[in-house]
Amino acid sequence: MPLLEVEDLGVELITANGVIKAVDTVSFTVNRGETVTLIGESGSGKSTTAMGVLRLLPEGLAVLSGSVRWEGGVDTVADPKAAKKIRGRVASLIPQDPMTALSPVHTIGAQLGEALRLRGVPRKDARDRGVELLDQVRISEPARRWRAYPHQLSGGMLQRVLIAMALAAEPALLVADEPTSALDVTVQAGILDLLLELQERAGVGILMITHDLGVARLVSDRIHVMRDGRFVESGEVEQVTANPRDPYTRKLLDAIPRLGPWQEPALTSASEGAQ
Repeated sequence: MPLLEVEDLGVELITANGVIKAVDTVSFTVNRGETVTLIGESGSGKSTTAMGVLRLLPEGLAVLSGSVRWEGGVDTVADPKAAKKIRGRVASLIPQDPMTALSPVHTIGAQLGEALRLRGVPRKDARDRGVELLDQVRISEPARRWRAYPHQLSGGMLQRVLIAMALAAEPALLVADEPTSALDVTVQAGILDLLLELQERAGVGILMITHDLGVARLVSDRIHVMRDGRFVESGEVEQVTANPRDPYTRKLLDAIPRLGPWQEPALTSASEGAQ
């Protein structure tokens, strides 16, 4: 039975200029221990899909249709109030930008400790559990970082703090919304490696949201390519990246930077000319 089963999900946004169909009847599943990626350029509807799945879109401004079933049971489209029992327990969100997701005036410990207490961890045990989580996501000197403020940590460390907060409730599903887009390439690799390690260790499912097909290729089991609120191509990662059927997918692949040939003779000639 799938951990998450989305069927014909539609999202309509009510704006000052009328109703916009942001997501148009998309369907997908996420099983335990696998990574499913929604990929597309900005405005394709991938993040809106994720926020709709978690019922984090503004009430009264977003109308959902279809079904979002958790472990074959509760449907949070039919029963919006049930989403509160899902979020932070069955599913947790890793936000895109740690600099805006974390409060600059509270310590890491205060914010992670609050997340733990909301999940039922007693106040007297919150620090020990929080330090353990920081160590689990490979933050050096976790006891010292517990007392630090966000501006005292690097972007990569802050992203790891967000992952630790998402893991506080031991969820079955992590929804990672562009978790590496604000990081340099070296730090990106470390965060992706960490997510895969956590998945292997705990068997969590991951719903990855990204615009980077290179990232999707590294971490995904299955990919759904999204454009204008619809899936234009879906399949196993090897099939989609090696033999894409849709022209839009091919354009995404062509947009991945590639190293060109090393032209040492040309560089040598230019150097000699300068002399």
